[in-house]
Amino acid sequence: MSFLKRKFYSYYLQPRIDFPNRFDRREYAFILFNEDTMRRHLSFSSKEDIISYLKANVPAHVYYSSAYYRYPSAETMKEKEWMAADLIFDLDADHLPQANKLSYEEALEEVKKELEKLLSFLTDDFGFNKNEIKIYFSGGRGYHCHINNEKVLDLGSQERREIVDYITARGLEMHNIIAERSISMGKFTDKTVEIYPGKGGWQGRMAREIINFFKQIKEMEKEKAINELIKIEGIGRKTAESLYNALTEERMKRIEKGMLDQSTEFKKIAKPLVAKLAVALHSEADEPVTADVKRLIRLPGSLHGKTGLRVTRVNIDEINEFNPLRDAVVFGDEMVKVDIIQPIEITMMENRFKLKKGIICIPEYLAVFLVARNLAKLP
Repeated sequence: MSFLKRKFYSYYLQPRIDFPNRFDRREYAFILFNEDTMRRHLSFSSKEDIISYLKANVPAHVYYSSAYYRYPSAETMKEKEWMAADLIFDLDADHLPQANKLSYEEALEEVKKELEKLLSFLTDDFGFNKNEIKIYFSGGRGYHCHINNEKVLDLGSQERREIVDYITARGLEMHNIIAERSISMGKFTDKTVEIYPGKGGWQGRMAREIINFFKQIKEMEKEKAINELIKIEGIGRKTAESLYNALTEERMKRIEKGMLDQSTEFKKIAKPLVAKLAVALHSEADEPVTADVKRLIRLPGSLHGKTGLRVTRVNIDEINEFNPLRDAVVFGDEMVKVDIIQPIEITMMENRFKLKKGIICIPEYLAVFLVARNLAKLP
């Protein structure tokens, strides 16, 4: 038995599984160590049967269906007879811009920001209560967000895709967010750009973000503010200086009331801010989990075969305090001899490690993590 499988076995002797609602109506699937194919179309009539399967087979990955089926163990989807499906959001660091340049720890921090944005949409725009939302660290590089509300169970793929489109700002029309209005001034007509901070949805979100953005810029020292402005696509140094100098007290009062000047500089800010506010829920080539009414998702309480970390429930009010490299660790600190394949720096269980290539003794929890990620092996 391999090192990883042996450690996983020790956990599955007494696992802390968070069973889904109506667990006996779900399909389960498993990927075993040293197997590439998924064993699926399985169902269990009792929680004890699931635990027994985990002990007997020691899987590297454990999944269950977001869907409820009349016959979950049937071999084809048609025979399963789909009944309903949970609404689930999958936030993965792999979908973030420049994800390949982020360290594991950096990726976890960035994806947490996306989670906070998602929760804002779910509670403020869609009206879900906090007690209807369950958050799980995926065990890998992201989070799963489960909505427990009967109204979403019957939603089809198209309706779920529309939810995804909304929170990711796909197809968002800027003229619906920022309105241009003509004001008659005697013989002349002036134009103003208006935003609506008091409104709900994207109109209010964008308006409040624009106002906050300009407040932050005005409070910065000039050079820092200019450097921040030129990060925005289409804004050069000359335009940035012009924008900064234009932020007078009177101008800020107008902006806070929702009135922007009719200038290309101010209008250029809007589109990049949409990208900042939208949730990075999927990549261009990846169909979102949310729209899939027959999706397999990781079983809460199971271990992730590529990290050794537990799929862990996160209290919605304690997201900022949650640290996967501490709170999703299940193994102890007994020292294990490993061969480090490549240098790595990481903080785990609040201990900072700077490891060079070669054979070294490290705590068991770190050994499992590094071996699972192919950053170390047993000598």
